Amino acid sequence: QVQLVESGGGLVQAGGALRVSCEVPGRTFGRSAMGWFRQAPGKEREFVATISWSSDATYYADSVKGRFTISRDNAKNTVYLQMNSLKPEDTAIYYCAAQRPYGAGASRNQNAYSYWGQGTQVTVSS
Repeated sequence: QVQLVESGGGLVQAGGALRVSCEVPGRTFGRSAMGWFRQAPGKEREFVATISWSSDATYYADSVKGRFTISRDNAKNTVYLQMNSLKPEDTAIYYCAAQRPYGAGASRNQNAYSYWGQGTQVTVSS
């Protein structure tokens, strides 16, 4: 069973910044595209950002484009989501997801991901 462990969530005021991290087991991470998704209360889980295993491709949801940045450090088996200019509507549980090695590549589709973390809460106050 592959364990993905998110950290870095918390409470921040609107306009502030936060970085969430996701650590992934080494044998899975190196050739796996990664993604961040989020689920707000009463809403379905939605795509936020994705990055290819080599970091040569990144995609973002329109709602976060220009404010959020996804990155990864393969040497540390960690993927990051830097969130700037946060808005109350960014409040959600943020989930890290990993594809199987040599999978579909950076993808907005949740079904492309085989492994999920437990989620970390991000709350933005107005």
